Amino acid sequence: MSTRMEPAEPRRGAAPADEVYLKSLGDRVRLARARRGMSRRILSKASGVSERYLAQLERGAGNASVLVLRRIAEALSIEAAALVTDRPERPIDLTLAILQLERLAPLELAEARRLIAQRFSPGGTGAEGRIALVGLRGAGKTTLGQRAAQLLNMPFVELDREVERTSGMELSEIFATHGQAMFRRLERQCLEATVKRFERVVIATGGSLVTEPTTYDLLLSTCFVMWLRATPEEHMSRVLDQGDLRPMAEGPQAMDDLKAILESRSPLYAKADAIVSTSGKTETQALTALLARIPSASASLSLAPVTLPSGGPG
Repeated sequence: MSTRMEPAEPRRGAAPADEVYLKSLGDRVRLARARRGMSRRILSKASGVSERYLAQLERGAGNASVLVLRRIAEALSIEAAALVTDRPERPIDLTLAILQLERLAPLELAEARRLIAQRFSPGGTGAEGRIALVGLRGAGKTTLGQRAAQLLNMPFVELDREVERTSGMELSEIFATHGQAMFRRLERQCLEATVKRFERVVIATGGSLVTEPTTYDLLLSTCFVMWLRATPEEHMSRVLDQGDLRPMAEGPQAMDDLKAILESRSPLYAKADAIVSTSGKTETQALTALLARIPSASASLSLAPVTLPSGGPG
């Protein structure tokens, strides 16, 4: 007997405020799915919720029970999330701090986060000795990270390979057998172990790490984080140049999906300490730009020219 959740009957005559709320809920689900690069089918399999219901939810026609929870929360003067969370109740000081932060303008909020990180960062004063590269696949994190680590005489860690080594499974097997939640736990554990082990290191992260708030916060607070940025077309061509033909199997939709992922993740990548564009650059040019932004890099480093494929950094 299937336990997959199916959609309830569509709501008719819903109040305008309810319609706005359900539309906003659907938009948040769609954004979260896009940031993680999950198709509706994959999310359906992982959650046990039918694709039909997910489609209904994303277009703003969620189950009436969602509105019931919202009304109970409003009557209690609390957020609806507080009713469904499985976490302990927040300490009062944390609640008051959040309320204070919510009153700040965006630029003030960014400054407040920076000050908090400076004062309470678990990375301490040695955080800039750890260089972490973020960005979509094909940005050049592995290629440029390895070369930068060699020139700076630092160890290089590719976080996805650490997850595979620790678990004894390939990433595809982890996702297929245990799901994304298990991968996220392993990813965080490997990052914690890497940060604890090395004071100086270059880390290449997986493209979706930034979508996991607690792991990304750990990265930002213990490393000098750099976003390797490229255009969607360059990301796609570099992946294909590496011999991965999976995007071709998805047809024209692959580029649309990649653009949606990049657009949804860009605000997260932009929280990095530095942004390095690899667009239109050879590998050596991109490496030079990367080293120029690393606080511990020497400006006198000599880079040997290399022969590159047309795709540039991969």
